[in-house]
Amino acid sequence: MTQASGQHWAQIGESTSVGGIAFLCAIDRWLGRAPFRLCLYPVVLVHWLLNRTARRASLEYLSRLQARHRVFDAPPGLRQSLRHFASFAETLLDKLLATGGRYPSGKVRMQREVMLQQIASGQGGVIVTAHIGCLELCQALADDVPGFRLTALVHTAHAEDFNRLLRRLNPDCRVELLQVTQLDAAMAMELGRRVAAGEFVAIAGDRVPVSSARSVRAEFLGRPAAFPIGPYVLASAIGCPMFAMACTHEGDGYRIGFEQFSERVVLPRNARDAALSEQAARFAQWLEEQVRHAPFDWFNFFPFWDQDSHDASPR
Repeated sequence: MTQASGQHWAQIGESTSVGGIAFLCAIDRWLGRAPFRLCLYPVVLVHWLLNRTARRASLEYLSRLQARHRVFDAPPGLRQSLRHFASFAETLLDKLLATGGRYPSGKVRMQREVMLQQIASGQGGVIVTAHIGCLELCQALADDVPGFRLTALVHTAHAEDFNRLLRRLNPDCRVELLQVTQLDAAMAMELGRRVAAGEFVAIAGDRVPVSSARSVRAEFLGRPAAFPIGPYVLASAIGCPMFAMACTHEGDGYRIGFEQFSERVVLPRNARDAALSEQAARFAQWLEEQVRHAPFDWFNFFPFWDQDSHDASPR
């Protein structure tokens, strides 16, 4: 989660403690889920009370979702916002359980046919996703399909700390976090090498990079917001298929769905800006459909619709 208003989300800093997560994970491992929740919920409540920026962002998101799709019986308030925070906290534990191979496979329903076809072809691809649910449950796919590997691009300085924690939980983990500040030519070449070797690269399509100029605007929940162009530029540069992946709660487990987003992302030189805007608009529509069915699973606790206070034209 993030804190402090008037700043880009990446400049605010993460309030999630790697050590704290490891401690709570140990509680769940040795004592079970109930004691874990007894320790977790007071922390969630305190954070919800003290983090005004995150709380207001949660309420704004839930209110916009309600105005657009009427997903609640009544206008969402503080109770729904607190539940939103609690869902995020529970998902953090599930991320670690999934990475360590300890999340019950029977609680994961996976729609993976399109991915199995791509894996069988021997080539990887780019996966555009969002801050929804538990990306690490892709480890379940890795366990079932030999050779499947996933690199998730993240914008957090804690990436290496999390990687060390994940490797400690599961030395054979095939989901790697890779910290990036910008997608330069060298990074694109490295990611292209991984895709050519049959790996997949996951990148979020719902957070703009530090340079707000590298974004386009698309309507999301009734108001224009800034969306990054990185996923589409990367897929275009590599020349590979792009897939969309959503992971949301379903019952007492999760549903993971893959679908082909674009067979090839083409950005014509004479119409590049329009093509990027079209890709971002399609993603925003896809994301809106995901949160309509899982309102508490989208975890952007910062003023999302105010990211585009600067120039948001693509470069």
